[in-house]
Amino acid sequence: MTSRRAIGEHLMFLGKFLRNPRHVGSVTPSSRALAREMARAVPVSPAAVVVELGPGTGALTRQVIEVLAPGERFLAIDIDPEFCANLRARWPALDCECGSAADLPSMIAARKWPGVDHVLSGLPFASLPAAISRAILAAVGRSLVKGGTFTTFQYVHAYATPPAVKFRREMAADFGPMISRSLVVRNFPPAYVLTWRK
Repeated sequence: MTSRRAIGEHLMFLGKFLRNPRHVGSVTPSSRALAREMARAVPVSPAAVVVELGPGTGALTRQVIEVLAPGERFLAIDIDPEFCANLRARWPALDCECGSAADLPSMIAARKWPGVDHVLSGLPFASLPAAISRAILAAVGRSLVKGGTFTTFQYVHAYATPPAVKFRREMAADFGPMISRSLVVRNFPPAYVLTWRK
């Protein structure tokens, strides 16, 4: 990425955060280190279906594209038209849907995919309105195949806050125990990468 593009995307991300901090959740995009750690959970199989929720400026999207197997299906979903336009400009072949992650089941059905093997999410579940968070998680639950996985992250400084703890409890109730947690220090701020298996 050129330095001009990087600066432009950081400024765009910051502007989105300042206008709607509950929906963006951070002043900067995820670092390459955090994106790489999250992408490690992506199944590498030509038959797999991978979905990214809230790709923003594409920090994680880039890493996912790099690890996908030939023929593997990948869908990125963002509710912000400007983020979607930016993603399509960077990766013209990317299947990017501009809409709510709560509509994931209908998006999967429209593509005639049998289900989703892995979901990665950069959405700030702990700060989203509770009804929106629950609707998205319910959609993920309906879309994941048995044995499918869900990976997201939580910032270290907020990990013990009531909303973050509540999110993890809801995930455990809906999906079962967390199967992995890893700390990424090279991110601002540092974050835990968390994965559950349905």
